[in-house]
Amino acid sequence: MKEKNVINEKKRNEKYNEYVESVTPKASCLKNCIKAFITGGLICTYGQLLLEIFKWLDFGKTDAALFTTICMILTSIILTGFGIYPLITSFGGAGSLVPITGFANSVVATAIEYKKEGQVFGIGCKIFTIAGPVSLYGILASWIAGLLYWVLKLVGVM
Repeated sequence: MKEKNVINEKKRNEKYNEYVESVTPKASCLKNCIKAFITGGLICTYGQLLLEIFKWLDFGKTDAALFTTICMILTSIILTGFGIYPLITSFGGAGSLVPITGFANSVVATAIEYKKEGQVFGIGCKIFTIAGPVSLYGILASWIAGLLYWVLKLVGVM
């Protein structure tokens, strides 16, 4: 009896996998790479354009970079709020994950998604669901790199 259930389960799983494969759209790797390249390139071009505008306005190199960063984050927040950034992501895939705009999008999209659960248990608890691990491991990796650099400097290797 047990063997019969196992055989039926295997057949059911095989049929399910065949069904999933038949309804899953076939993706072209080259096409997706080109779309990601274009999307990421346009986001970076927008950032470079902002940087050049702020330099042209005599903000100075450091302040121009600061205001460019702020504008990139603000643009990402606004586009996410109006539902435009998800459209960009569906077209460009990984190309939309340019660090500064992708990170802002992940925080804002999570806040919008969990808004219905309230300020504390929705937004407050879950806003960093996606961005939290990125922050955690980014900080951890930079701490380890700094520690390694410090040790190598003490030893005289660097």
